[in-house]
Amino acid sequence: MTKSGQTDTEARANGFLVSSRIALLAGFGSLLLIMTAAGVDALRVLHNFRVNDDRIRREFLFQNHLLNDIHSQVYLSGTYVRDYLLDPDPQRAEDYLRKLEQLRKQMDAAVEAYGRQPIDTSQYAALKAELSEYWQILAPIFKWDSTERQRAGYAFLRDQVFPRRQNMLAIADRIAAINEQQLNAGNELVAGLLESFRTRLAITLFTAVVLGLFMAAFSTTRILNLETRAQHRFEEVAEARGQLTELSARLVQAQESERRAISRELHDEVGQSLSAVLIELRNLSTRLTRPEDRNQAESIKSLVENTIRVVRNMALLLRPSMLDDLGLVPALKWQAREVSKRTGMDVSVAADVADDLPDDYKTCIYRVVQEALHNSSNHARASSVRVRVQQENRGLLLSIQDDGRGFDATHVKGMGLLGIQERVARLGGKCEVHSEPGTGTVINIELPAPTIETNLIRENREQDSHIVSG
Repeated sequence: MTKSGQTDTEARANGFLVSSRIALLAGFGSLLLIMTAAGVDALRVLHNFRVNDDRIRREFLFQNHLLNDIHSQVYLSGTYVRDYLLDPDPQRAEDYLRKLEQLRKQMDAAVEAYGRQPIDTSQYAALKAELSEYWQILAPIFKWDSTERQRAGYAFLRDQVFPRRQNMLAIADRIAAINEQQLNAGNELVAGLLESFRTRLAITLFTAVVLGLFMAAFSTTRILNLETRAQHRFEEVAEARGQLTELSARLVQAQESERRAISRELHDEVGQSLSAVLIELRNLSTRLTRPEDRNQAESIKSLVENTIRVVRNMALLLRPSMLDDLGLVPALKWQAREVSKRTGMDVSVAADVADDLPDDYKTCIYRVVQEALHNSSNHARASSVRVRVQQENRGLLLSIQDDGRGFDATHVKGMGLLGIQERVARLGGKCEVHSEPGTGTVINIELPAPTIETNLIRENREQDSHIVSG
């Protein structure tokens, strides 16, 4: 894909993400706004409902209380008038009159208080007029003496007081009925508020549900698209990783094949040629007569011998021929001896493996041990290293332990350890490194048992490496 193609793809992906975010923010913001408005409206309606309900209840109870007081006072006034007119004792008659005057003041106060309420004015005016006429009718009796009260009292009660009292009581009953109607009207108002609230709430819920369903469908669609894109990216990354792993394995195999070819070339061609030169020099030195000529020949022989030794060491370092000719165990023991001679470390090898291991396994174990010994010598400054290789039914177990300085294995990993882990991972094995500063290092490696499929993969890689080297 070209750079411009990658740029267009990235631009489309960024545009897709930006539009998705804007749509999601707008949708969820609207949903939250609707829910907030519905909540505020619900609180407002409930507040109004409570306020109106309390107001209507208080007004009804207060008005009903005043009417009951007026009703009782009307009855009581009739009783006082009766006792005043019929009692022969002047002193008690005066007491009844005084009580009647106090009762009149209380009735006037109750009527005035009732008039300040939101009531039917026509009924209230009729009650007030009837009450005023009632007291006007009673006004003359307050001037009667005992003789007049005994003579005309009963007839006055029968003809004037009792009918007037019944009229006032009837008006009070009508006002009470009107109050009940007002209470019912208030209840209907509250019911209307509740019904209006129920309607608005239903509309709000319906809008929220529709918007929520739309947002759910939109979000689900976008999430599925993102999941599909992520799955495609994951598959591409997994495929690229597999190809990279395969390429790395092929490169390592090609490197090993090239090392094997160079090693054999150095050993067979260059080494044999230098050995032939050394033989010819020896033959030539026997025919030389002058001492200075013989000394020069001996110097040349020493140079050639050193060159042969260097070439042999290079060939062995590149790829020891004994790994292919004699097997893994002799190659490991030779490597241990060479490292001990070169560094002074005490290196011991304990190996119990079959001779028919695949070349990938032999190469992996040999290179892992080689890198581990290099790290123990150059970085850990170890004095002794123990190498143990054991073959079991589940696979090959390799353990390398040194007594060096150690390191923090959870945070520090050099290129050597990474190379070891990559080699082991290519064969499907596991690599564990245990180390702490001052405690040495232990490398435990477990490789799966070789199978027919492993051998086929190894043969294919060898053929590919031969093609690459060719």
